[in-house]
Amino acid sequence: MIITTISFFVAFATTPLWLRWLQANMKKQIRTKEAAPVYNKFHEKKAGTPNSGGIIIWTTVGGLAFVFALVGGFFDGQWDYFNFIDRRETYLPLAAFLGAAVIGLVDDWFGTLRIGPHGGGLKVRHKLLIYTAVAAIGAWWFFFRLERQELVVPFAGPFDIGLWYIVFFMFIVVATAFSANETDGLDGLFGGTALFAFLALTAVAFSTGLYHLAAFGGAVIGALLAFLWYNIYPAKFFMGDTGSMSLGITIGVLAMLTNTALLLPFFAFILVIESLSVIAQLGSKKFLGRKLFLSTPIHHHFEALGWPESQVTMRFWIISAVGCAAGLVLFFLSRFL
Repeated sequence: MIITTISFFVAFATTPLWLRWLQANMKKQIRTKEAAPVYNKFHEKKAGTPNSGGIIIWTTVGGLAFVFALVGGFFDGQWDYFNFIDRRETYLPLAAFLGAAVIGLVDDWFGTLRIGPHGGGLKVRHKLLIYTAVAAIGAWWFFFRLERQELVVPFAGPFDIGLWYIVFFMFIVVATAFSANETDGLDGLFGGTALFAFLALTAVAFSTGLYHLAAFGGAVIGALLAFLWYNIYPAKFFMGDTGSMSLGITIGVLAMLTNTALLLPFFAFILVIESLSVIAQLGSKKFLGRKLFLSTPIHHHFEALGWPESQVTMRFWIISAVGCAAGLVLFFLSRFL
């Protein structure tokens, strides 16, 4: 909780500086009416809003990790309680978090320069390739370095799935990364749903004795809270791929580290619904020749129905909170019953 508090104040204090840089260098380009008519109708006025606000989150977390590790070494271990860098618990989450953030920042920069389809940066298939590459590295680390190959099924126990663990790991990480990208479409929407997911996963990590991982989660939570102060409607800046890509991939990695991947449909309920709506829409148009929704991801469908943007966001937050609470109940019941 101390690390969460420190992270919040560091992120909050540095945000005005980052905001100036974002205003000068990273401006959001809205997709054209031809590419996304419903999205363009409701969001055209947001063109020019600073993008890549997720940089506030990952620079804060990465900066604190570096400073705490440096101070701990300098003072001969007296500050080790604050140093959350650990080979078994946080090497991979930190590497995935920061690596994906840099890749996402490049994608945001392409979007600012109107490089890519409809001026929107990388194509979806290129993003999926990147997600898959990151997931493959993570799967290798888990399977060969951490010797993980057990999948925990709630109320049934752990099952050794052998090499299938690599496939499952890659699916989880790619799915969470893709879903995060789809959810990040309204002011504060993904930031809030990610906050609840990290709260749940951090609680799980702490309760299972993964204290370095819990401290890392706490740092992310603090930075996310500061980010949301400026990102809620009307947003002063957007998260961008540098935030959604890094947070989405990290949610998947944390779920695998805590052996709660099968509870992700609860911890990340909105992310699942957003992805399913996109997949269902594409399938319906391809095989049935008609749309299931007015627009996807599904938050745009509700916008098209006339819901105010802030109403969609707040209701999705409530659903996320309920989903995370249900997931935690199932987690603790499966552990102690």
